[in-house]
Amino acid sequence: MAMPLHSTVADVPDLAPVPSRPRRVLISTDTYPPDVNGAAYFTHRLATGLAGRGNEVHVICQSDEGPAAAEVVEGVIVHRLRSAPLLVHPTMRVAVPARLDRLVSAIAPDVLHAQGHFVVGRAAIAAARRRGVPVVATNHFMPDNLFQFGHIPDRLRARAGRLAWRDFNRIFSRADRVTTPTPLAAELLRHQGFTREVEPVSCGIDLARFRPHAEPKAWARKLFGLPDRPTVLFVGRLDEEKRLTELLRALPYVLNDTDAQVAIVGQGSQRAELERLATRIGIGERVSFLGFVADENMPQAFAAADVFAMPGVAELQSIATLEAMASGLPVVAADAMALPHLVDGNGYLFEPGDVMGLAGHLTAILTDDELRARLGRASRELALTHDHQTSLARFERIYDEVTR
Repeated sequence: MAMPLHSTVADVPDLAPVPSRPRRVLISTDTYPPDVNGAAYFTHRLATGLAGRGNEVHVICQSDEGPAAAEVVEGVIVHRLRSAPLLVHPTMRVAVPARLDRLVSAIAPDVLHAQGHFVVGRAAIAAARRRGVPVVATNHFMPDNLFQFGHIPDRLRARAGRLAWRDFNRIFSRADRVTTPTPLAAELLRHQGFTREVEPVSCGIDLARFRPHAEPKAWARKLFGLPDRPTVLFVGRLDEEKRLTELLRALPYVLNDTDAQVAIVGQGSQRAELERLATRIGIGERVSFLGFVADENMPQAFAAADVFAMPGVAELQSIATLEAMASGLPVVAADAMALPHLVDGNGYLFEPGDVMGLAGHLTAILTDDELRARLGRASRELALTHDHQTSLARFERIYDEVTR
C-alpha cells in the first residue's frame, strides 16, 4: 500500500528569487531642458517623476550644444542627438534627422512615451514600431505656437494649420494610446480629424512646492528687486500667442484705481517689442521683465504676486497657471482653448482682445482684499485636483495596459 507523502518546511528546497527589473520607459521629445517652454518643463518633470517612482527612464532629445552625448541627470539617462541651429529661431536647436533603430534596440524599452510628432518624435515612433515596442503619445501641439517662428503670413495660416494637423494625425495614429492634458484639448484633436480615442491626463503640479506662503509679500518681492506694491504676474514665453501686449495695455486703466505693477517672468522673441510698448504708453517704470527664473525659485516668484494673468490663446493646459493656482493666487485668463477649465470661482475670464475687460477684472481683485483672499482659496482647492503624483500613477497604468 502506498504510504502517504509528508513534507516539512525543511523538505522544500530554497526557491531562487524571481528575476525582476524596473519598468523601462523611453521618452522622446523635441524639446528638453535647458529649453524653456511648457512641453520641455512637463517632459522633464515626467521623466524625473517616473525615475523617482522606481522606473528606469531614458530620454531621447536634441543636443543643446550640437554634438551627440549621453549623461545621467537627476536619475534619468538622457541621450542627446546631434543637432543644428533652428534658422527661424536662433536660440533653439533641432535634432538632425536620423533613424533611431540602434539606439532603441540598445535601450530595449518596455514602452515609448512620445511627447510630439516632430523630428525626434516621428523617428522614435518609427523605430519603436519596427521593433514592436508599444507607443504612448502625448500631444502638446497647436499650430498657433509655431506660426510666428515659421513667419507664416496671416493669409496662409489656415491652410498651414490644416497641413500641420494632417501631419500630426498621420504620425500619432501609429500610437497604441494617445493622451493630452485636458478634455478640451482632446476635443480639439477630434475637431481636427483625429479619430482615435484620446484620454485627458493632467500635466499635474507639485502641490508641496507650489503652495500659499504666509510670509509678507514684500519679502518675496525684494528677492526679485520688485517695489512693494500690488503685483500682477505673468509666467511664460514672451511670444506672439501669449498676447502680452493686451496685459500691458490694460495696466494704465488699472493704475487709475490702484498703485499696481506687472512682473513678467520668461524669455522670448517679443521682449524688445514689449519693452518699447511699455515705454511708449508711459508704464515703463511699472513693468519689470525678470527674464529666466530657475525652477527652484519659481515658488518665490508666485509668492511675490497678488494675481496671476494669462492672456494667451493657445494653451492646452498652462502649467504656469496651475502653479499660480496652487500658490493661492486668483487668476484672470483669456476665455480661449483650455484656460476656462482652470477658472471656476477662483478668478475671471475675459474675451481675447478685450483690454478694458482684462483691466476691470485685475482692478476688482487688486482693490478688494476679501475678494482676493476668497478667490485665492478657491484656486488652491482647484489645484488640489491636479497632483502630479496622480498623473504619474495614471501614466504608469497606461504603460502596463499597452505592454500586456
